This record gives sequence, structure tokens and C-alpha cells, in this order.
Amino acid sequence: MRAHPGRHRQPHRSMDRAAGRNLFMNLGERAGHFKFLIRDRDSKFTCAFDEVFAGNGMRIIKTPVRSPRANSFAERYVGTLRRECLDHLLIYGARHLRQILAEYARHYNDHRPHQSRDQRPPLHELGRPIDVTARIKRRQTVQGLISEYRRAA
Repeated sequence: MRAHPGRHRQPHRSMDRAAGRNLFMNLGERAGHFKFLIRDRDSKFTCAFDEVFAGNGMRIIKTPVRSPRANSFAERYVGTLRRECLDHLLIYGARHLRQILAEYARHYNDHRPHQSRDQRPPLHELGRPIDVTARIKRRQTVQGLISEYRRAA
């Protein structure tokens, strides 16, 4: 590679640092709550990208080499999010996307049944009796895309 006066030898390095900084700044106040950045070993993540997070107290953890199952929980969530939500909506912008993701995350964590939990949602209280004679109420969420059903109290 030939160096030219006034040009960076590796221009992508400053762009990667800026991308990392932008991502970190988008986290806002939540940034302080994260202790780890878990990422794969893709070459698009450079040392400059990692330095932004490491400089703010986060530990960078790379998934093991040639271990597709190491990131399986995140991959499964992203796949479910796409199939159940994003593939059915037209997103108007970043603010709209954040709103949709927040609504879906609430639905996913509070109401959606999970196979690994015997078809119970993650926040389900074990041992809490269910009144099977109570009326069923329907609530629409994620802009009417998903209907949640609950027993009325």
C-alpha cells in the first residue's frame, strides 16, 4: 500500500472508531449498565472499535473460533424478532424502530411463552394459581401486530 501525503494509511481505523463511538453514545445513560461487549470475530470489528468500549470500562469478549453455537441465544432471539415482528412491519426511522424493539422486548420477556420454560413466559410466577373461570382479556401490542391474552383479575 502506498502512503499519500495528507491521507491516512488506514482510513477505516478512524471510521471504525467513530462507528464505535456513535454506537456507545446511542446507548446514552444505559451505557454504564453494560460490563461486557460480546461479539464475534468478524474482521469488521477492528481494534479501534473495541478501544471505544474498553476505554469506557467494558470488557470485550470474542466468541470462540469456529463455534457457531457460542452465539446461539442471540441468533435465536434475532431470528424470532425478525419472523414474528420486523418482517411484518414497515419501519419509518430510527425512533420508530426503537419503539417497536422496546414493545417487542416487553412482549418477549413478559408474555410470550418459551419452550425451554415449559411454555411459560420468563417473568411467570411459579406456583401462582390461575383462575380458569375468569374472563379472558385481549390486548394488542407491537402496533396491533401481536395479540396477548390474559385472564382478567
